[in-house]
Parts: sequence; structure tokens; C-alpha cells
Amino acid sequence: MGLGDFLAAARERASNLVSPRTVRNLKAEFRSSGLAKIGVALLVVILFVAVFAPFVAPHNPQAQHLNKSQLPPVGFSKATNVTSSQMVNGSIKVVQETKYISADWSYPLGTNSLGQGMLSRVIYGARTSLLVGLLGTTLAAVVGVLVGLTAGYYGGKVDDGLMRAADIMLAFPSLVLAVALVGLFGRAEWAIPDPFVALGLASGMPQSFTLPGTVVIVVGLVNWVWFARVARGEALTLVDQEYVKAARSIGASDSSILRKHILPNAITPILVLATIQVAAIILLESSLSYLGFSGASLSWGFDIAQGRQYIATSWWISTMPGLAIVFSVIGINLIGDWLRDALDPGIEGEGGM
Repeated sequence: MGLGDFLAAARERASNLVSPRTVRNLKAEFRSSGLAKIGVALLVVILFVAVFAPFVAPHNPQAQHLNKSQLPPVGFSKATNVTSSQMVNGSIKVVQETKYISADWSYPLGTNSLGQGMLSRVIYGARTSLLVGLLGTTLAAVVGVLVGLTAGYYGGKVDDGLMRAADIMLAFPSLVLAVALVGLFGRAEWAIPDPFVALGLASGMPQSFTLPGTVVIVVGLVNWVWFARVARGEALTLVDQEYVKAARSIGASDSSILRKHILPNAITPILVLATIQVAAIILLESSLSYLGFSGASLSWGFDIAQGRQYIATSWWISTMPGLAIVFSVIGINLIGDWLRDALDPGIEGEGGM
């Protein structure tokens, strides 16, 4: 199969899941919603800087410049006490002076304690957080939708068994369960080569970045329950529809009915939930990185943890990655609201700003 055939097959499968009416609703809601435009703009910017990090980042995020340690962001200055010895009237006296450190325009968001540019670290940290969010959500969706559709379609003891397992998962706080699973599985880290650096298109940047594999698996296992409950509810509603009974009467297999009739009609709330879960998983990944369970050094949560001891004197070390998390979550949630308003006609949309 060539590339053209593969793309054509992918478009056909996508068209089977997303109807033309759904596309029209999405476009109409997007045109009328200012919040949706803001959310898409935020996400596009974050995705752009994450993908093209070697070209956007002004410095190598791992390079240390101790002579530029804890420089403030542009527009701010930092007061520091300097102790020196001076000869006064034939005796040595210790003199304390207050000096102000000015910002360096080559480090617009300042530097951390090792002299690493915070802008570069925020840009590269977007790669880790977004990739974990997308992969973790995909894993959670695959497991949860499979479990939920199976439970809702077959019902009875199958439904009871699967949903009781889901209830057990819900009994534990997500962060506590994630920490326990990381401790159980250990830390698996995968070094992913940077294609731009490998091809020689960018130089002086990290040749690879670390993907915390255990964290991806853990956040998927923690969050599959929400997909399972949504998919189960949709399956319970759809299993008694006439087209499902007709498919069963002509001898269609259960897997065929689930794939061709149940899943396409249940995809709308699953897509909305997936969007929201990406934001939730980014927060969970940042929490695990902050606690030291991730293993990735280029991560928003890791940088927040590194800056917590300097919060009184160099607030920007923790604040800049924290703001990146805030804007990412806001953008993704605004897109989730847009999808909800467009795909669920029973919920009144927010309209334009």
C-alpha cells in the first residue's frame, strides 16, 4: 500500500466516525465562539514551539552558564546583598551592599540556578508534557472504551464485573494511585532522538529528549475508568436501537456490531472527554515530575520543583513553567468546551466573547 492509498483509507475511516453534520456543527460553533478561537490559538502556539523546539529555543536548555545564574526576566531586576571587606582608617571592616542584577535580553524569561534559560526549558518541557498527555490519553481511551463498550453491550455479569473493577480504581485518588503504580513498575525512560538535530537542520541543541514511559502507562491506567463509564453509558443506550437489532438479525458478529454501529454513534462524548483528559493528564504528569517520579529533566513539573527553594528570591524559576501549564490547560479546556457545545445540541453554547 502506497502513501496515497494509506491516506485515502485513513480519510475514509475518519469520515465513517465523523459525519458531515458534525463537521458543520464544529465550524458553526467555532465561528461564533471567541473562547474556542482563543483555545485553538493557545494550543497551536504550544504545539508549534514543542514540535519546532530546536529552532524556537534561543539556547540549549541543558547548557549551564553559572556566570548567568538566576538572572531575572526582562522587565524585572533582582536585588542581592553583596558582602565585601574594605580598609577604613587602617582597619578592615565588613561592608554589605545591595546590588541590583538586571535582566539579560538573550534570556527573556530569566535563568535558573544553573544559568539555564527558562524560555528554552519551557519550550522543551512542552514536548514532554504534551507527548505524555497525548499518549496517556490514547492509552486510557483505548482501554476504557474497550472495557466500557464490552460492559454495556453484554450487560449482566460481564457488566457487573468490569464496572466493579472500575469502582475500585475510582476509590483511590489519582495522584496516590499513580505514585503507587510508579513504585510498582519502576521508572522506564525512553530517549527519543530529535529528528531536526539528527538530520543536521539544527545544531547546539539536545540530540534527544526523554519520554517517561512508566508515566505514560501509569496515567493511562489511572484515567481509563472515565472513558469506560462514558462508553458503557452510550453502549447501554445504543444496544437496543433498531439498527443494532437489524445487524444482529442478519448474523453480524458482536465485534462487527461494536465496531460499525456502537462505536461510531458513541464517539461524540468520547472525543469531548478525551480533550478534557489531555489537560488532566498534563497536570498529573507535572505533579509526578514535581515529586521526582518522572525521570525527565526537561519537564514543567521538574522545573517547578527545582525552583521551589528559590521562590523567595528567584520566583521566575517556578513561575514560568507554572504559567506554561496554566495556559496549556486553559487552551485545551476551551477546545473541550467548543467540542461539547458543537457536538451536544442539548447543551447551550457560550457564544462569542
